Amino acid sequence: MDKLSLGTLGQHLQELRQAQGMSLSQLAAAAGIAKSNLCRLEQGNGNPTLDTIWRLAVQLKVPFGTLVAPIAVPLGEDGVEVRLLDQGKDHPQVDAYWMRCAPHTLRLAEPHTPGARESLTLISGTLEAGPEGDTRTLSAGETHTFAADRPHLYRTGDTWATLLLSVVYHEEPAS
Repeated sequence: MDKLSLGTLGQHLQELRQAQGMSLSQLAAAAGIAKSNLCRLEQGNGNPTLDTIWRLAVQLKVPFGTLVAPIAVPLGEDGVEVRLLDQGKDHPQVDAYWMRCAPHTLRLAEPHTPGARESLTLISGTLEAGPEGDTRTLSAGETHTFAADRPHLYRTGDTWATLLLSVVYHEEPAS
């Protein structure tokens, strides 16, 4: 991630944390990262992994897309690139992403917020995806929807896989 994007992410992360009244120590402990790493990230330094960003979003109780919305560049690591395409403003909230995975990539994804569902439509290549122990192999044009509030994975074979991914976040009923 470039320096400008890191600075933008850090500032946005700090604003979200402060809006929830969380201290650096509280968020770092809840997300399972060192307080010093969170401090560097909020200052626009460091190099956060996708997993770290996901864990921070879950602990802040915001969709991943809300945390990365101000960033215009794709996020990537270990053969996976993800770009937020759009973030719905209705209820339930829906985030749409473009994702590309290199050949022979295994991406283990942490659970989304409780009740979240994920839908994948494969554009090209082949991809095994879904909750751990309950995956499905997709070919171009196929769609798979699954509960994303538990660990799930994306695994490619010998070719690149490109997909559209949407996450529908569960909404608590009004009291």
